[in-house]
Amino acid sequence: MSESPQDRRSQFRSAIQKFLRERLEGKLDKLGDDDPKRAELLVQFVPEAWLADAAKRVAQIQTVTHSLKPIHPEARGTNLYCPPASLVSRPEVGSHVLGADFSGDVVGNAAALDVYKFLRVVVEGRPLLAWLQQGDTDAVAALSDDAELAQAWADAFRSVTEPASEIPASHVLAKQLYWLVGEDPMVDEDFQLLAPLYASSLAHRVFQTINEDRFGDQAKEAQQARREHRAYAGVVRDYPHLAVQKFGGTKPQNISQLNSERGGSNYLLASLPPRWKSPVFAAPWFVESVFALFGRSQEVWPVVRTLRAFLQSDPPPVLETRLRREALIDSLIDELTDFARQFHTALPAGWTLDARCRLPEDERLWLDPGRVLARAEGDEDFCTKWFQMDWPANVGSRFGNWLNGQLKDDSLGLGDVEMRHWQSELLLNQDWAERLYELRGQTDAPQYIPTRESA
Repeated sequence: MSESPQDRRSQFRSAIQKFLRERLEGKLDKLGDDDPKRAELLVQFVPEAWLADAAKRVAQIQTVTHSLKPIHPEARGTNLYCPPASLVSRPEVGSHVLGADFSGDVVGNAAALDVYKFLRVVVEGRPLLAWLQQGDTDAVAALSDDAELAQAWADAFRSVTEPASEIPASHVLAKQLYWLVGEDPMVDEDFQLLAPLYASSLAHRVFQTINEDRFGDQAKEAQQARREHRAYAGVVRDYPHLAVQKFGGTKPQNISQLNSERGGSNYLLASLPPRWKSPVFAAPWFVESVFALFGRSQEVWPVVRTLRAFLQSDPPPVLETRLRREALIDSLIDELTDFARQFHTALPAGWTLDARCRLPEDERLWLDPGRVLARAEGDEDFCTKWFQMDWPANVGSRFGNWLNGQLKDDSLGLGDVEMRHWQSELLLNQDWAERLYELRGQTDAPQYIPTRESA
């Protein structure tokens, strides 16, 4: 049996009344029982009174998908409401990929944002604003028993998506750029002047996606698996060199509604040129330890310098300090894993048997697993030691001592405790562990990998 118009109209009215009731209760809870403001609030939140006031205040805000204030908070110009489905589909990532599932943003007077929250009230799976824009008769009639007044309010609420001016305008504080649309950069007419806006709806989706990848249940499970030194079967997404840009300072709501929901935070993905790496890789002949070569790498020494400066600044013992330190250590370990992989792939199996190789045995076991795969006659002692898996912990000690030496500073007072901490960071690192599991899978090495030197 289909729903009658009267029942459906009641459904809209119930949703509106519930919204007003919840907001009223939230305000009354903050007041004492004898506060004279209670009576004033009760009058303000009578549906007819509140809707009449909201229909006036809606002109103070605008629903947008592309906003100007993130470009500069004092810029005054045109904001645009362009539903993603109305945009031209392109192969590049842009707002058009959001389709019908997107979050509209709101700019304007922050004191009138409650009007937008009202328009976001969901009825039958869609926000009230969508029903009003569609001209739904039940949604309009639910606003007031006076049909003329209800239509006037509906028209006012629908205007929230319309630009403040029919003529697009930029501002002296807004960005502008000339874009070549023709063939000849020497001809002025071949350029078009653009005034870029901030794709707020797209930025919000990116923020939500990255936050879920970093802090969602799946990410927490992966982090737990890493702490417990076990394999994780799920998918882990990482965003190296992620930056956070803050809009609005202590008042992010002055920028926009979605910016306020993000606490002013907006993610910036790394846009870095590729690092050139020479294809030529030579064996480390006559070298006493590969850590000397590792420390001179152009990818490594800037990280060490940054870590040293950070520790010398005597940062406070807070979570942010620990996360910053661990991020720098993880970066070094990532580079160390890539460094070792070059020896595994670029040099022939058994290269450490060459008389020119002066590396200590632990480093030979680490950097020449091909000898274990080859199982050459007379090389049984090397293979046995590799299978015993004491060498990863010994390499970890060498890494810890090397890093202590790189960070050498009397004011830091680094010693055995710090060395063992760096060692643990390496042995528990996910990339390091995964590489060991990969090598172990090619042999019949034991499942257990010790994390300390044998006695």
